[in-house]
Amino acid sequence: LKSNPSNNEEKEAQTQLTKSDELQRLHSQALSAYQREDYEAAISLLDEILAVCVWDAELRELRAECYIKEGEPSKAISDLKAAAKLKNDNTEAFYKISRIYYQLGDHELSLSEVRECLKLDQDHKQCFSLYKQVKKLNKQIESAEEFIQEGRYQDAISKYESVMKTEPDVPIYATRAKERICHCLSKNQQAAEAIKVCTEVLQLESTNVNALKDRAEAYLLEDLYEE
Repeated sequence: LKSNPSNNEEKEAQTQLTKSDELQRLHSQALSAYQREDYEAAISLLDEILAVCVWDAELRELRAECYIKEGEPSKAISDLKAAAKLKNDNTEAFYKISRIYYQLGDHELSLSEVRECLKLDQDHKQCFSLYKQVKKLNKQIESAEEFIQEGRYQDAISKYESVMKTEPDVPIYATRAKERICHCLSKNQQAAEAIKVCTEVLQLESTNVNALKDRAEAYLLEDLYEE
């Protein structure tokens, strides 16, 4: 404005200044809401700011944290992926994305994201530790599925029992492992055991179609047609 004063530019500059003051105020309110754990309010305020400051990686990371706290992991992933692109060498974003995928039971995508972190920093302690865990789990699941393809059901059962030992703290892996064990027992004509394990799965997920089908097969083997 000082170098080239004109009415139009002055009007535009004043509008932008007013808007920037407003955004700073919203930013303070968003941080305050986050600190008092009112994540819904923080998200609403951050939505307003990010509609204008589209390329702000730190604001996206903050909104991602709020989404995680609000139990909306897919929205958190979306913001973290943007933050990973917007900020150079953003190992933290890749680590968080990998952890979310892992918690959701998507071990393959988790492995892919944690590798991106290690490409940026091969000495990143958290990423390396997570990488070892996910890689081990991934290998066990792949191996178990190969056994199922080959009809080696007892070997697959042993492998899925190892999966449950490798990851005892994230319930979805135990549920998925039990679902596949139920399948193997049914295919292996171990009807009584299959019914027991399939029922355990269905107590956790009443609409699990695979467990319903496999338990039905096991009931047929036992001549329990009504069931």
